[in-house]
Amino acid sequence: MLIALIVILILIVFFAFALAGRGGKQRFSGIEGFDIAHRGLHNKPTVPENSMTAFARAIEKGYGIELDLHLLADGELAVFHDNTLDRTTGKQGNIKDLILEELKNYPLEESEDTIPHFPEVLKLVDGKVPLIIELKVEKNTEALCKATMEALKDYKGYYCIESFDPRPLIWLKKNHPEVARGQLSQNFLKAKSSLSMPIRILLTTLFMNIATRPDFIAFKFNDRKLIFNQICTKLFGLQPVCWTIKNIEDHNQAKKEGYISIFEQFEP
Repeated sequence: MLIALIVILILIVFFAFALAGRGGKQRFSGIEGFDIAHRGLHNKPTVPENSMTAFARAIEKGYGIELDLHLLADGELAVFHDNTLDRTTGKQGNIKDLILEELKNYPLEESEDTIPHFPEVLKLVDGKVPLIIELKVEKNTEALCKATMEALKDYKGYYCIESFDPRPLIWLKKNHPEVARGQLSQNFLKAKSSLSMPIRILLTTLFMNIATRPDFIAFKFNDRKLIFNQICTKLFGLQPVCWTIKNIEDHNQAKKEGYISIFEQFEP
């Protein structure tokens, strides 16, 4: 019995320290004091998400910006959330199959905005507000990461990079350890998901921190009390971030608890 208890204790300690991350918040200091506009300060249907207009509005109001990157067929980077085009453009197809010249043919939500090219967004932001960049992986981790860091190599403003997929974080840890990296997560065990159960468990428990060693955890607001997130942020001091907050009450509560708020559908 004693041996069994010792083994269990060792396993618990090992699991807890697997969640430790890199530790320290200094690499995330450039975002302190900012609330983060989710996909820009959009206001459907007049101002589409992930649009140049939404990013310009966020800059004008002094909000940080969260945005999403996809790799195009020609190796360029598009700022776009979904894998498929239909929800925000009304057209069929996959974003990964487009090339740069075609982006102008895809108006966002029937507006005058079209799908932005990432360097175009960087030129607009120009360090005025911090960026949280989410990498959208489609079996192209290395190419996506390389293209992203190439686009950012001369950018002087503050940015950090996050992903639900641990693979870009592992790549960044090896190739660009100077960049703040964050693990996106939620309770995948109760969410609708096409992921396999083992993957859902790994992502929910944040166990992949043992390989990614993130600087921050961006957890779904309604799931933030999950013990794994609490261990990372409270015990080991990783910067806590909450997504996506949709009302002022939740925003104020998140701020009270020390979270950085990624918000939409209202203004703090």
